[in-house]
Amino acid sequence: MNPALFAIFGDPVHHSRSPLMHNHLFKTMGFNGCYTRIRLEDGARLRETFFKLGLKGANITVPHKEAAFAACDDIRGFANDVGVVNTIVSDNGRLIGYNTDADGFLFAIRGFETIRSVLIIGAGGTARALSARLRQEGMNVTVVNRSKPRLEPFIQEGFNTQTWDNFTPGKFDLVVNTTSAGLEDDSLPLPEELLLPTLKACRYAADAIYGKVTPFLSRCRTLDIPAIDGAEMLLGQGVLANRLFTNDAFDADETEKVMRESFAF
Repeated sequence: MNPALFAIFGDPVHHSRSPLMHNHLFKTMGFNGCYTRIRLEDGARLRETFFKLGLKGANITVPHKEAAFAACDDIRGFANDVGVVNTIVSDNGRLIGYNTDADGFLFAIRGFETIRSVLIIGAGGTARALSARLRQEGMNVTVVNRSKPRLEPFIQEGFNTQTWDNFTPGKFDLVVNTTSAGLEDDSLPLPEELLLPTLKACRYAADAIYGKVTPFLSRCRTLDIPAIDGAEMLLGQGVLANRLFTNDAFDADETEKVMRESFAF
């Protein structure tokens, strides 16, 4: 029998550890599946590419999470609240969209104590998911982005929003970088004159990027701020996504344990 095929779509996507996590689980648990990376430049071609490759499921990373929402026939759960999809499952020729990012992030920050105020840097799909979910948890969320147009959905949803031009550094319990700044270069998600005083006043920090010490994380280390990269978020959302891919074939705790092993590779 041919293996069930899964993939992650993004641009860039070569850095993704998702194939290592899922393939290690498939091999360890004896599941007949294979997971790969697909670099997709045009998000409008996601649906077409999904079916052309005969995929059973997929994860979506930047910059195609809003496009993934549009590609689906049915949206379920939290993804309906934010208009952002990062996990797709094929169900008899229909694409079903979910969002596992937000709960994956809650999993990642479970060791941080008493988070009441959060600054989210960036206004893409990840920011939309995290801002909505953190607000559901009772946190006060501010979103800052380079320019105003991308902030419009956040403004409509009643979030406190600022651009680089009018941002005033303040005190936040948690500062989160959801941008791709530092993934392929040495850029910061905020100008240094804004970022440094913001970090100096915060208690914790998190970067959605994983697999490298970004300039953002480097500043956090210099300032001795407890900070995490995106690896725990990747793991948390990966456990949830895999349960959707395999129709809950494996215990969640065992899935987490086996997927965590893959980070040693």
